[in-house]
Amino acid sequence: MCHNLAYTVLSSKQRRIFQILKTRKMADNAGSRDSSAQVERGWSALKQYVIDNKIKAGLWFTRFLTMMFTISYIIPIFGNSYNVYYKALMSNAATSALRLHQRVPRVQFSRQFLEMLLLEDSCHYLLYSIIFLYVPPVTLVLVPIFLFALLQFSSFSLTLLDCLGQNSWWGIRFMISLVEFQSHKILRFCALSEIIILPFTVFLVFTGRVGLLTPIIYYQFLKLRLASQRNPSTRNVFYEIRSTLSTVSKKPAVPDILRRMIEGLLSLTQQMAPVRQ
Repeated sequence: MCHNLAYTVLSSKQRRIFQILKTRKMADNAGSRDSSAQVERGWSALKQYVIDNKIKAGLWFTRFLTMMFTISYIIPIFGNSYNVYYKALMSNAATSALRLHQRVPRVQFSRQFLEMLLLEDSCHYLLYSIIFLYVPPVTLVLVPIFLFALLQFSSFSLTLLDCLGQNSWWGIRFMISLVEFQSHKILRFCALSEIIILPFTVFLVFTGRVGLLTPIIYYQFLKLRLASQRNPSTRNVFYEIRSTLSTVSKKPAVPDILRRMIEGLLSLTQQMAPVRQ
């Protein structure tokens, strides 16, 4: 009986030891998987991510070109600044076309498809690039495409840096964080640029630098931007400008001729933006 009891106790201890060893083995396997996941981060992981996300990588590259060509136009380091200006517009057109393909992959010949196409921001900026490809260089035109490229380029660059490791390239990470921190102000400045370009194109008509069709087509572009569902910045800034002008026109100190000009401008732009809910 004592022998059987000792055997039972010994078997129980063996089972406990076996369970402990099994638990440790599972923990070691989990640790090895974690360490292998950490080892996977690096240039090979970056290469694989780019292969798996070819369109996003292509967008990142074309946005980089837009930024570089814009900087080269403002600060002519190499090449003809005149040609660089149009290269910036063409690289932005390539970005817009690629992004539009990503958003609307299937082409259909129908009214519904056209309406859906015109709601896309990438379609707006494809039209924007086409408008100014046939106009003499204007520095203000490059402002919104540069800032939009900067925002999107920074966002995807952070994703690429994460493939290399969480603590890699901290200097670039800091610069990206500054851009993302100011993203709201950057979007508002882009919106203001889009609005200012319309009266500027009218001024260019009187100077003979552009044809009459340029402000007419740009007017349609601005209407599309004001109706944008993904980016309300242009619409919000537009309402703020109208509200400010309306307040100024009601002040007694404003001359009658200036008041009439402001009221005429407000009346002209009344139908441009959708009614605020």
